Amino acid sequence: MRLALSWLTVLPVRVGSDEVDARAARRAIAFAPFVGLLLGAAAAALLLLPLPDLVAGFLIVGFLALATRGMHLDGLADTADGLGCYGPPERALAVMKDGGAGPFAVVALIVVLGAEAAAFPAVDWPAVLLALTAGRAAFVLCCLRGVPAARPEGLGALVAGTQPPWVAVVWWVALVVAGFFVHPWHGPLAVVLAAALVLLLIRHTRKRFGGITGDVLGAACETATVTVLAVTAL
Repeated sequence: MRLALSWLTVLPVRVGSDEVDARAARRAIAFAPFVGLLLGAAAAALLLLPLPDLVAGFLIVGFLALATRGMHLDGLADTADGLGCYGPPERALAVMKDGGAGPFAVVALIVVLGAEAAAFPAVDWPAVLLALTAGRAAFVLCCLRGVPAARPEGLGALVAGTQPPWVAVVWWVALVVAGFFVHPWHGPLAVVLAAALVLLLIRHTRKRFGGITGDVLGAACETATVTVLAVTAL
C-alpha cells in the first residue's frame, strides 16, 4: 500500500529502493483501487464548496492532476499520440517516449478533461468514489497475466502480467455491486462499460505496441474514470 501511494500520489510516502521488487509491484497494483478511493473522497469533499458547477468541476480536475503528479494525464496524452502515429510499433513507442504533445494528445486531453469537469458537478459523491476507484482498478486489467510489456524496461515491464484473474474479478464485481448504490441502472452499466472499454484499449495497444507500457496504464485509468462519470451523470 505504501508503494501504491508513493507511485500514484504526491503523498510523502517513502519506500526504500530495495523494497521495489516484482512482489511489491504486484501488491501495489492490486492495492491501487484503494488509492482511487482516497482520491475520490478528497474530490467529493471539493464538491461541497459553494462554487459554480463548472468552476467546481475544473477545480477537481486540477486537484486530481496535482495529487497524482499528472502521471495519468501524461499517459493518456502519450498513448493517444502513439496510437495516432503511422509506422511500426517501434515508431509508435518512440513517439510515446519523446515526451512532446502532438495533436492527438491535445485533443484527447481537451475531451477527457472537459468531460470530467462537466460531469463531476453533475453526479453525487458516491459516483465520484466509484469513478476514481474504477480508474485505478483499470490497472489490474492492464496487468493481467498474459498481457506482455511493450518494452523491456520501465513501469510497464515491472508490473505487466503480475495480476491473477481472480484479483480483477473481485475488484470489478465489487465495483458493479457498489454501482447499484450509486444508481440502480446507470451505476452497474457504467462499471461494465468502463471495464469493456479498458479491455478494448488493452487489446488494441497489444496489437499496436506489442503490449502495455506505463503510459497505457494512465490512459486506461482516465478512460475508466471518464466513462463512469459520464454514464452516472445521465
